[in-house]
Amino acid sequence: MLKKTLSALALAALAISAHAADVLKVAATAVPHAEILNFVKPQLKAQGVDLQVKEFSDYVQPNMAVEDKQLDANFFQHQPYLDSFNKDRKTSLVQVPGGKVHVEPFGAYSSKLKNLKDLKDGATVAIPNDPSNGGRALILLAKQGLIELKDPKSLTPTPLDVVKNPKKLKFKELEAPLLPRALADVDLALINTNYAIEAKLNPTKDALFIEGADSPYTNIVAARADRANDASIAKLIKALHSAEVKKFMQEKYKGAVVPAF
Repeated sequence: MLKKTLSALALAALAISAHAADVLKVAATAVPHAEILNFVKPQLKAQGVDLQVKEFSDYVQPNMAVEDKQLDANFFQHQPYLDSFNKDRKTSLVQVPGGKVHVEPFGAYSSKLKNLKDLKDGATVAIPNDPSNGGRALILLAKQGLIELKDPKSLTPTPLDVVKNPKKLKFKELEAPLLPRALADVDLALINTNYAIEAKLNPTKDALFIEGADSPYTNIVAARADRANDASIAKLIKALHSAEVKKFMQEKYKGAVVPAF
């Protein structure tokens, strides 16, 4: 009887251990990333993966939580941001195989202007203060003919790389989450789409100008190199690339989030 009891306990311990191994903790910003992850939770549960979504409101902690092994993966950033982050923070996170999910066309917004032609000389323009998204903002301004950059091919220009600025625009660099709140204090703000959506801005309607479909800033799933090929993460990617997710993105975000698969 004792042997049977011990065997039963051993089997129970193995079952608990197997279940724990299938827990997948993923960091995400609230909109649209956490919403998309929560949409695929039932699909993953049916495959034996307990997806736990941890929401963050900034772009630093989701990477540090994965680097420090508190979480398994994250879904909030594009590759240029990850490259810049790894370089600056001496981290070594990677895009997981097949990790490209969607593009959020980056846009320019204003609470003072109805049309870009009304932008006055000396206007204040708010841009993100991290290298990749700040560079993305400047590239978009250059495409509108508002400025010229020293190296048009660089993905990380800074205001110091502006070689022509006919309107004498003044750049105000802010943390990305603060940009929607700065609209009342600046003439123009270039805002990441996840924060624009959170602020109830509709990128396809409210942006004065916006990136095209050729944007290189595809949002990805990232992890540590030692976890990038985990079976549970592979199941997550397969779920994120499903026809159901594509339909969800198209119907819910109406062009503000564009599938990249």
